[in-house]
Amino acid sequence: MSTPLGVLLLAGDHVRAHYALVMATGAAALGREVVLFATDAGCHLLRRDPPLLDDPREALLAARGVATIGTLLEAAAELGIRRIACEAGLRAVGLEAAALAPGVELAGVATFLSAVGAGQLVSF
Repeated sequence: MSTPLGVLLLAGDHVRAHYALVMATGAAALGREVVLFATDAGCHLLRRDPPLLDDPREALLAARGVATIGTLLEAAAELGIRRIACEAGLRAVGLEAAALAPGVELAGVATFLSAVGAGQLVSF
């Protein structure tokens, strides 16, 4: 059994969100259990219609043959990555749970840490 990977996304900017997804999908593609936990501005990535999909960097990445956030979000769902939006983080940025994409859980940091256990944590 492989070591679980916990990916903590605190920031809402394109570069950090993109690389959080790169790490998460890369680990999942290698067969690792992955939990993506978004809080504060990072919660925007887990919205039904993430605003980062409209970022000009998406078109730039696509033109250069790099997987976009849109592509990586689809891959994350297909790879079975557990996606959790932080309850407190949602409140901090004024989002309602109804804004979250299908399949995204609403939970707290204890749930995230319990899911990762003694696994690795990376933060963006």
